[in-house]
Amino acid sequence: MPATPEPAVPSLPPFRGRIGRDPRSGHYAVPRRYRLHLSLSCPHCLGIAVTHSLLGLADVLPVTLLPAVPDRPDGGHTALLPLYEASSHRHPGPAAAPVLSDDWTGRIVSTHTPDILRDLARQFGPYGRGGADLFPPGAEAETDAVRRLCEHGVNEAAQSAGRTGAGREEALAALLRVLGSLEWRLTSAPYLLGDTITVADVELWVTLVRLDTVHRRHLDAAAVEGIAGHPRLWDYARRLAAHPAFGPHLDLDGIARRHDAHCRGPEAAGAALRILDWGVPVVAQTV
Repeated sequence: MPATPEPAVPSLPPFRGRIGRDPRSGHYAVPRRYRLHLSLSCPHCLGIAVTHSLLGLADVLPVTLLPAVPDRPDGGHTALLPLYEASSHRHPGPAAAPVLSDDWTGRIVSTHTPDILRDLARQFGPYGRGGADLFPPGAEAETDAVRRLCEHGVNEAAQSAGRTGAGREEALAALLRVLGSLEWRLTSAPYLLGDTITVADVELWVTLVRLDTVHRRHLDAAAVEGIAGHPRLWDYARRLAAHPAFGPHLDLDGIARRHDAHCRGPEAAGAALRILDWGVPVVAQTV
């Protein structure tokens, strides 16, 4: 039986509202008008939470944390139902996180993670205390390329490598090539795009967390040893875990419970191995 690390959620068009500076757009940046609804066991939510902390938005954009395991059979959260019902009459899909909502109207602005990340940085960033420039000028294409690489080159390849049947070895080989390219990239700079943390690092860190805490459990021991054989890449993951905007959001128990609640795939020998001890704090030297 194939491994299914994430619950099967119906594919529905996301809410795609944007936050603009022009008041005529309806959604303009105002401190404490909007709210994030996040479940830290979800990789998309984890990335948004890290970005929110890097930008120092705690006093600008409140966060409501949801349980690690969705409480509805369709993979949604009961607590989000009022927002979904107010935003979409008889909404046909799950009331899923992440959600950026408007407290003034009681409706959803966006559920689309890339848009939420951009709006946090560009529209709310000037109000924050973090001072981070997570979308450097001229790096848009490179940032999008990293996001696609994480989703297809790592997440999808790792899922395929954890399934039984044809294509497993090819998927593992493709995954190791991608990890090797990332290892090489980190030889010349501490972060993916240079000397400072950007949203590309948030994307990759969340992907590495998922690789070691979820996908690894469906891989054989040799595959996990191959994945672990990229010391710069995993040292980078360890350094970011020590950063106060990253590590405190890492809910290892919640990730495990979410996975166990929905996964029907068999575990393999890799489940007994561990690449990083994410729960042990380390001293960050370059972050």
